[in-house]
Amino acid sequence: MNAAVKLSSPATHDFWEIPVLFEDEHLLALDKPPGVLTSPDRLAPERPSLMQLLHAGIAAGKSWARERNLTYLANAHRLDFATSGVLLLARNKPALIALADQFGSDQPVRTYLALVQGVPLDDAFVVDQKIAPHPLLPGVMRIDSRNGKKARTEFTVLEKFSRWSLVRCRPRLERPQQIPLHLSHAGFPVVGDEVYGGKQLWLSRLKHNFRLKPGHEERPLISRPALHAEELNFRHPVTQQPVAIKSEWPKDLRVAVKYLRQYGKSGLVD
Repeated sequence: MNAAVKLSSPATHDFWEIPVLFEDEHLLALDKPPGVLTSPDRLAPERPSLMQLLHAGIAAGKSWARERNLTYLANAHRLDFATSGVLLLARNKPALIALADQFGSDQPVRTYLALVQGVPLDDAFVVDQKIAPHPLLPGVMRIDSRNGKKARTEFTVLEKFSRWSLVRCRPRLERPQQIPLHLSHAGFPVVGDEVYGGKQLWLSRLKHNFRLKPGHEERPLISRPALHAEELNFRHPVTQQPVAIKSEWPKDLRVAVKYLRQYGKSGLVD
């Protein structure tokens, strides 16, 4: 089927046409857009979330739900508000429980792409640091070696520019905001992630002869933290066969990397 899921928020007048990456009678994988919550946020209950909108669509008998005979949907994991990419949903409770066992293991099942500030000396590195909620900043995490939960992320540098890098990230025992926090701890904050020290990427800082058209205001090349959930690998909860689900780079990440390659003195990593 693979028809897109169309969602709209009456509260904010936002509309999303979300591509379906994979589906069968037990699973549904969506290509989550940036700028929408996965689940309701208790700190901001007025903001729409995918799960709220999906459940409302099922209850209202929307065509995308009716055609699939959807009566149940639950997210097997979460993506942060600004993160795009593969989001896996279970269509029944047994599938959800089986997926939870896999996703709670110490094996990396998710692969992310991050555009970061700085250029690591090594083409591969690991951050193994415990994570805990920040005691003074709601919704923010911090490194806490004493009271934090175990968290480990493996990083591979894919491409280097003069002052930026494109990095593949594989978290183990994934915690909330683990990747941006671990990258910031390593000295390579995610571009656009102001919470953890990232700065905006501007074409005017890359292109020497940059000229802005009269009456226009320059916008960052990517207006969110540059983090994308690129791939999900797991065993199907019913058939036990390996499943690999991939998401193409979103337009904003493609544009940012395009200009870095053009003006950022890129160098491919062998």
